Amino acid sequence: MKILVVEDEIGLADAIGAILQKEKYTVDIANDGKAGLENALTDEYDCIILDIMLPKMNGLDVLTYLRVKDIETPVLLLTAKSEIDDKIRGLDCGADDYLTKPFSTGELLARIRAMTRRKGITVDINPKFGDITLDLKKGEIICGTNSIVLGRKEFQMMELLMSNSGQIVTKEDFVRKIWGYDDDSEYNNVEVYISFLRKKLQTLHSNVQIKTRRSIGYCLEGEKF
Repeated sequence: MKILVVEDEIGLADAIGAILQKEKYTVDIANDGKAGLENALTDEYDCIILDIMLPKMNGLDVLTYLRVKDIETPVLLLTAKSEIDDKIRGLDCGADDYLTKPFSTGELLARIRAMTRRKGITVDINPKFGDITLDLKKGEIICGTNSIVLGRKEFQMMELLMSNSGQIVTKEDFVRKIWGYDDDSEYNNVEVYISFLRKKLQTLHSNVQIKTRRSIGYCLEGEKF
């Protein structure tokens, strides 16, 4: 799952980013409203964490523009203000939820899970395919009584494959969702990480295979239980 954080307090933005990355989310950070809007318009996100008070363009203007452009990505507004008017304005502009600073890590993560659940985004705690289970907390693949830890990019790619089981995931999908930008070198990296994942599946003696669909992408195949 990929999240955009738009927050001008650099320390807070980096802290939120670290929290989300620890939970295995892919994170982009923007420190002003215009940069945040550009990211939101040019990339695909599963959730946006958006501060109201931002330089260059305030959060409510960013949110309003996104909704006018029919971008329905769930938005969690952050504000240092507790006045009810700010919360009402944010919800009226199209926000899905709000959080008043300071806030706890647990509450932030719970609100993200709730928003993405309401929007129908799959957030299976332990996605399964064939004889393997992906443990989101430990960052590992489990097959029977055996398990193997995945690197961060390996984990993100396997999560994308498992959340799209039965469908082909293109190289463009991997680059856009995981690396966040279009670069020829990253297309080569996709092949490298797919090779790593195949070797780990073989090590686990799993019946799941990552199949290549020439000139299209990759998909999972294996016996379903």
